[in-house]
Amino acid sequence: MTAIGSRCTAIRPQRWAGASCLCRAALLLLLALSGLSPSEAHEIRPAALELTEQADGTVSVIWKQPVLSGRKLRMRPILPAQCAPPDQTQQTFTGTATVESWQTTCRLDRGEIRIEGLEQTLTDVFVRLQFADGSEQTRLLRPASTGFALDADSGSSPAGAYLRIGADHMLFGWDHLLFVLGLLLLTPVRKILWVITAFTAGHSLTLAITALGLLQMPSGPVELLIALSIFFLAVEVVRKRAGKTSLTIRQPWIVAAGFGLLHGLGFAGALADIGLPKGTEIWALLLFNLGVEIGQILFVAAVLAGYWLISRMQIDRQKWLARPALYLVGSLGAYFTMVRIFI
Repeated sequence: MTAIGSRCTAIRPQRWAGASCLCRAALLLLLALSGLSPSEAHEIRPAALELTEQADGTVSVIWKQPVLSGRKLRMRPILPAQCAPPDQTQQTFTGTATVESWQTTCRLDRGEIRIEGLEQTLTDVFVRLQFADGSEQTRLLRPASTGFALDADSGSSPAGAYLRIGADHMLFGWDHLLFVLGLLLLTPVRKILWVITAFTAGHSLTLAITALGLLQMPSGPVELLIALSIFFLAVEVVRKRAGKTSLTIRQPWIVAAGFGLLHGLGFAGALADIGLPKGTEIWALLLFNLGVEIGQILFVAAVLAGYWLISRMQIDRQKWLARPALYLVGSLGAYFTMVRIFI
């Protein structure tokens, strides 16, 4: 942020003064919209509720929810009234989530399951019901739909649930969106397709490797490196506009693919929160990744469409769009980096 800020005052101050004001105004707006607290930046990570019914009527319950800035979200599952309260629960901490498990006597064909407090968050809850006869049902609960009746005829298919969670994680993941925006600012229009493809290939590779259990990385260093990748892109954009060059500026697809490997580890963290269904791991993984790609395409299309619309107007695109976007990427990249170092 210091490097970018110094450009605002040291290079052509008359031309940059207005953009600097735009930067501060746009940054304040984004701070107000997102809250930009460490917890809210990752609140889109899903929670998961799994209920497994045994032939004797016993139901095993596993409740997994992400830990954000060292605290749990204020959510808890509410089971049907006919379910016996547990005698005791077991709780473990995985580093990114808390997992509570208990046994109850219950039937999964009547009553309602809901998540208390879900309406106060931005997250989703993936619910998996495994019945004694071997059948399975999944639901995706959201802040606007916090519960469902067990005797309802239809539930969300696993395909729809994994696809939607993947798209949501991309569209509401500020760090991933900022990185893609940085790529768009760095890349000439004629190379955008190849650069975005390289980023897709990178994060798809590490997402698959990690989700299938072939690689494990602690989330803390991964999130820090993702934040640094955003700030790095902003610095490279500033260098390019100053007439300098580097491997990143000449071949942006290389940095897109390399940092894509890091972002794939971040995507895998969200997928790990809900797990992969046994027997259909590859299918669920492909659907989650497809959801990520759909979210990415929608974001890129929206940015390019906005840029095209502004280009049709009699205004300065650099002043009113490109520069404020650059300052947002650099400022928020620096912010996320500092947060993940010190908090």
